[in-house]
Amino acid sequence: MNYNKINNITGWLCAILATLTYILTADRYTSWWDTGEFIASAYRLQVVHQPGAPLFLMIQNVFSNLALGDPTKIAYAMNIGSAICSGLTILFLFWTITALTRKVYLKEQTSLTNGQTTLVMLAGTIGALAYSFTDSFWYSAVESEVYAMSSLCTAAVFWLALKWERRAHEKDASKWLILIAYIMGLSIGVHLLNLLTIPAIALIVYFKQKESITAKGITKALGIGVIILAFILWGVIQYTVRIAAGFDVFFVNKLGMGFGSGVLFFAFLLVGSIVWSLIYSVRKQKQILNTALLAFSFVLFGYTSYSMLIIRAAADPSLNNNAPDNIFSFLGYISREQYQTEPLFKGQTFDAQVADATYSETYKKGTNTYEKKEGRPTYRYTKEMFFPRLYSDKHSDYYRSYLGIPEGQSPSFSDNVKFFLNYQVNNMYTRYFLWNFVGRQNDEQNYGNTKDGNWISGIKPLDNALGTPSESPSETITADPSRNVYFALPLFVGILGLLWHIRKDRRFAGIVALLFFFTGLAIVIYLNQTPMQPRERDYAYAGSFYAFSIWIGLGAVGLTEFLQRKMSLRTATISAGVLCFLAAPVLLISENWKDHDRTGRSLARDVAYNYLVSCEPNAILFTYADNDTFPLWYIQEVEGVRKDVRIVNLSYLQSHWYVRQLDNKVNDAEPVKLGFETNKLREGVRDYLPYIDQGITNHVDLDTLLAFLTSDNPKNQVQTQQGAPLNYLPAKKIEMPVDKKAVLAHHTVPTEWQNLIVDKMQWDYPQNYITRSELSLMAIILQNNWKRPIYFTNYLPTENLAGLEKYVVQEGLVKKLLPIARPQGESQQMLVNTQKLYENAIHNFRWGKFNTLDHIDVDARRFMEGFVYPDVYTRASASLKHAGQLDKAREVALKSMEVLSKKPYSIREAYYYSDIVDTLYKTKEIALANKLTKRNIEFIQEQVEHVETLARDKPATLDYRTIQIALATLEVYDAILQGTDQKEMYAAVNTVYNNYKQRYQIAE
Repeated sequence: MNYNKINNITGWLCAILATLTYILTADRYTSWWDTGEFIASAYRLQVVHQPGAPLFLMIQNVFSNLALGDPTKIAYAMNIGSAICSGLTILFLFWTITALTRKVYLKEQTSLTNGQTTLVMLAGTIGALAYSFTDSFWYSAVESEVYAMSSLCTAAVFWLALKWERRAHEKDASKWLILIAYIMGLSIGVHLLNLLTIPAIALIVYFKQKESITAKGITKALGIGVIILAFILWGVIQYTVRIAAGFDVFFVNKLGMGFGSGVLFFAFLLVGSIVWSLIYSVRKQKQILNTALLAFSFVLFGYTSYSMLIIRAAADPSLNNNAPDNIFSFLGYISREQYQTEPLFKGQTFDAQVADATYSETYKKGTNTYEKKEGRPTYRYTKEMFFPRLYSDKHSDYYRSYLGIPEGQSPSFSDNVKFFLNYQVNNMYTRYFLWNFVGRQNDEQNYGNTKDGNWISGIKPLDNALGTPSESPSETITADPSRNVYFALPLFVGILGLLWHIRKDRRFAGIVALLFFFTGLAIVIYLNQTPMQPRERDYAYAGSFYAFSIWIGLGAVGLTEFLQRKMSLRTATISAGVLCFLAAPVLLISENWKDHDRTGRSLARDVAYNYLVSCEPNAILFTYADNDTFPLWYIQEVEGVRKDVRIVNLSYLQSHWYVRQLDNKVNDAEPVKLGFETNKLREGVRDYLPYIDQGITNHVDLDTLLAFLTSDNPKNQVQTQQGAPLNYLPAKKIEMPVDKKAVLAHHTVPTEWQNLIVDKMQWDYPQNYITRSELSLMAIILQNNWKRPIYFTNYLPTENLAGLEKYVVQEGLVKKLLPIARPQGESQQMLVNTQKLYENAIHNFRWGKFNTLDHIDVDARRFMEGFVYPDVYTRASASLKHAGQLDKAREVALKSMEVLSKKPYSIREAYYYSDIVDTLYKTKEIALANKLTKRNIEFIQEQVEHVETLARDKPATLDYRTIQIALATLEVYDAILQGTDQKEMYAAVNTVYNNYKQRYQIAE
């Protein structure tokens, strides 16, 4: 059997093994974060958040057909799409490793021996399978996100560059470069990470074309690669659109033609210019120019996948983020105008003030012409520095605490560099890298403490020296499925491979190192991330881990050659192969399977379902963020659950395009009316209105206030420093008359509370400004006039309710807006609809197989701990006891034991369990109450012992927050047991509580 056949078969076997692994462990439904949005948008070809992923959506739409018409299987079908893309990534990684290994051997001989062929295949298998089972890559391989497909594009173009290098002497070798350009163009419609391979590819071309390699030549090649990268990133992606927009303004505004006419003219002009240039290059036999032009053409051709977004945006589907239906809105969309830009080479410090601002001029689509508008401002600050890393005024307290900068003192450049190295490089990249090749403490999000989300090796002396001891007295900690230790063996094998590669082929070792840098540290520099990120960001650096896995494969070759000094090639190959296979792929899959297997997980989908069944027909449900919105989009758009409920995201409501879409009917949900034309809140109008005290002490009628805020009468406006008219908020005390007939006619208020309906709702607006979001919220409430039930998810912070929190009633996972006064003597912090909460907790909510899971991921734990434990079962139990309904309280307590997790995952969970325990004691479920108490107290002890162990050698790092929560929880259990006849259990808990109080010198 010849080399190519062996190479192909072995590569495909690795790919199939990886793909089957991902399919078996893939999420069966949607998961958290962006996947709900992507699945919903792919299924119905809709428009996702900036900067879009049209090719990804179209391909995933094809994969959705694997569901064979079953809407509950569509998410899994798309997750299989990610699994297949990831498996193909492994195929190209295998071929990349074998190509690099083979290249070393063919330097000194014309063909490989059988032993060398075996060794090459072994290197490819070990490196490819090691990467298959790494933490970050496996995570993205089993969900419908862009990173799996993006990894495939990256792997494909790097392998194709090696393919070109091997065949560069052939007459038609340039076809490989053109194919690379086409894939890069296509990848723009998936994710831009693939473009970071360009500098490495430029170096491959330089090394192949030049016999004499010089530092100047390498620098020039890298410079050309960076220029090509920048040209595609800004020239192709943005400036082709900017130029087209300029043509369209001229054709529409000057020549009176229709919208898009200038874009079409520019398109014909661009295509014509390329065709003419290609003909010229052929006639003059300018091969380099011809290849460059073809490459540019295919990049553009791949980029045309974005036309899908414009076409679909014009159709105004249910999900139409930013509505990029014309050339200027599309330009803003691909330029990510919605998001803040981070300074890169020069920018402000966190304590700087804005000195002045200059606004670019751009356009927006009007009725018949394009209208001028202010573009994104460019600010000049009072304090600026080179390479700014400490720039966010929202994180000033964190910066000062992290770096020890005294209040009132500005950060120095030294502080800047320290933050870059210690936080951005070490915490936000090196930690992720070591997760994948050394070991991971757990999957908790790291915020700088010693117990959450750090890397560990499992080598006790090393871990102890670094302040994150890997041993723990807690079995709960050591048995955590997300605690994965590799003893740094994959890292050692990779370093061995790097050293072997440098010794054998310095040029291509440098190329792989360049790929490693540009897909790792270069991203760190470019992203310039602020602290306290909402989630871990390891997925962004998967390309860097991909490059290192090449060296893991080469490490097997290096070890074989080392062992060959003492034994035959055959024995050395077998020995090295077994050692490296056990040290990398086998160890990684055995450690990572348990927390990467998503079968049985359905919480994101179940939560969305529970939100919707909490709502009455034709309701309006206000949401806040990704994890309470995207699962709802999924379950409505894909599974068709409760399509009568209108989802309104308060964060998106700040955007003019989202306000305009309120006028649309979405699925079975009727439009949401503001009571005035949405044009009143168009782009650039009433984005932000300041509060200007007019001395009004009485409550202002909401209808009158909204009329004032949306008035175009100069008498109701003030002038800005630039001379522009500006509406303002004249008062903070607001009232809204309540139409009691409408309230009763629509059964808004439960019968038992109808005597509490107020004549007027009165509240104090809490902020010194009002944005489009709050203005729209109050307009919706006024215009609705109780015709439709209005709910808010519990995910939505109280401060986002515009001061209306005293009129919302807790019903579990949602709060309902009701025009009622608090009953006299009611002591609960928020009014609770006890009967509705009971019905939801016992009969309506579903939790899938949650109580059977051996591992609950961090996002699920956060949601359960933050909202389900306190707002559903604990609150239901407490409210029913408060109402004297002990039988129902007992039923809720027993139900919670049936549906919630088998064990607590945090001390907070143990705290929320305390009310369940109290209910069980009061309803004479003594055995179960004692069992829960014992379990939870033991868990608390384990957690405290664990944080004490972590701080054993560095007392200053003791996690006092954990200690405080533990003491508060023990105090609650102590108080509960004090009121029972369980003297033995009380004594046990009281002893633990008093011991901790004494140890940490807590006074009574």
